[in-house]
Amino acid sequence: MNYKYVALSCLLTIIGHIFIWFQANSQYVWHWWRDHTLLSVFVYSVPAGLCFFYGWSFAVQEFNSVWSARMIGFALSFTVFPILTWYLLNESMFRPKILICIGLAVLIILVQIFYPDK
Repeated sequence: MNYKYVALSCLLTIIGHIFIWFQANSQYVWHWWRDHTLLSVFVYSVPAGLCFFYGWSFAVQEFNSVWSARMIGFALSFTVFPILTWYLLNESMFRPKILICIGLAVLIILVQIFYPDK
């Protein structure tokens, strides 16, 4: 396994999730976005889609499995969302059930990267 491509896949997936977080939540961070729904969709969707497309492609190439790509993508979404929500919306991620879920997401990533399929 080429860890360079695994890291690139994770980075692109994280960037994609950041774009999607802003697409869904910019209206709560900056009131201006509330009345600009279509602009929000166009501004954030295209770069997010490109990041997800290439991130997914690199993950499937390195793991030879769409399941691994899916598990890593899911887990990375649950590491990005709490951080941005805490930082920009002041909703605490430091609650037991949120911290447990973040820990489980990190565990999913570690299992997919370091536990061999065969």
